[in-house]
Amino acid sequence: MKAINETISFIKEQYNTENFIPLHVPHFGGNEKKYLLETIDSTFVSSVGAYVDQFEMMMQNITGTKKAVAVVNGTAAIQVSLRLIGVKAGDEVLTQALTFVATANAIAYQNATPVFLDVDLDTMGLSPDAVALFLQEFGDLREDGCYNKKTGKRISACLPMHTFGFPVHLDELIEICNSWKIPVLEDAAESLGSKYKGKPTGSFGKLSAFSFNGNKIVTCGGGGAIVTNDSELGEKGKYLTTTAKIPHLYEYVHDEMGYNFRMPNLNAALACAQLEQLDDFLTNKRRLATEYKSFFASNGIKFRTETPNTEANYWLMCVELENKIERDLFLKSTNENSVMTRPIWQLMYRLPMYVDCQRDRQINAEFLEERIVNIPSSVR
Repeated sequence: MKAINETISFIKEQYNTENFIPLHVPHFGGNEKKYLLETIDSTFVSSVGAYVDQFEMMMQNITGTKKAVAVVNGTAAIQVSLRLIGVKAGDEVLTQALTFVATANAIAYQNATPVFLDVDLDTMGLSPDAVALFLQEFGDLREDGCYNKKTGKRISACLPMHTFGFPVHLDELIEICNSWKIPVLEDAAESLGSKYKGKPTGSFGKLSAFSFNGNKIVTCGGGGAIVTNDSELGEKGKYLTTTAKIPHLYEYVHDEMGYNFRMPNLNAALACAQLEQLDDFLTNKRRLATEYKSFFASNGIKFRTETPNTEANYWLMCVELENKIERDLFLKSTNENSVMTRPIWQLMYRLPMYVDCQRDRQINAEFLEERIVNIPSSVR
């Protein structure tokens, strides 16, 4: 209990307040108001406008990819990316159960089924070893792809999520998936600014999806992005998210089912102003993470840090408690003292809509589920 009380005092000192301290709040200290007013004055407030184009170009530069597509949110980005990568109704997608529900929901939106595999303890993201073991037991490699021996369904994608901005072991995962003809789609919703072996997350998969929700490191209220190095797929993504409308001066012709998933210019204006400050956000978060690491080390609590050869954006920082009893006490004490903390997500196969999905033993995921707690991580 002493360590928890000291934690509460330390966090209040960091944020210099005795008032309620949220988990993660946006910081608007740049050109947000200026760009929003410019957008209003231009009258281009919907999905056509200069800031949409600028946002897409900025995302290409930040992620080092050839094409970015602005969309309404991260879930939509994953859903459309799954379609682009070839996921069809009745297919299966390998992913992790330790994730936010949007990852699994996006798969279900494509009328596909998630297969939940374990995570690594160090990254908290999809484990290459777990994927390899699953495919050795259930994989059936055919000319047209990989199939699940147990269900007979095609495994048409692998969807790892970079948990809290900590990159998964991408090289190993992609090598395994390539050997089984399974394309990789990165759920990079939480990892804007993170790097794996010097390269940005989101630049490794066939496609990748980002989120700009209100609690993300960069926000525009809502918003998402698809990025890819396959220019043809990127153009297809832009087309599908723009209601699959064939360009024409005045006619409305739609030649396949598309989505009205376009990011409004108003949101894009906000996003551009936020992206201009990304480097400062990352610097401030790394400074806070360093202070947390030193404090928790002296109090016998494990603070989660980045793995070798990676740079995490430290979007949501977290501690690992000894067991579920300690975790629950930590959660209760901090929240009752106006310091917002929260547990990691409930594993997806515990949710009623995914309870029947195939999964492995989930040893690491269940260990983490009982111990990980997010602590205040706002840019200061």
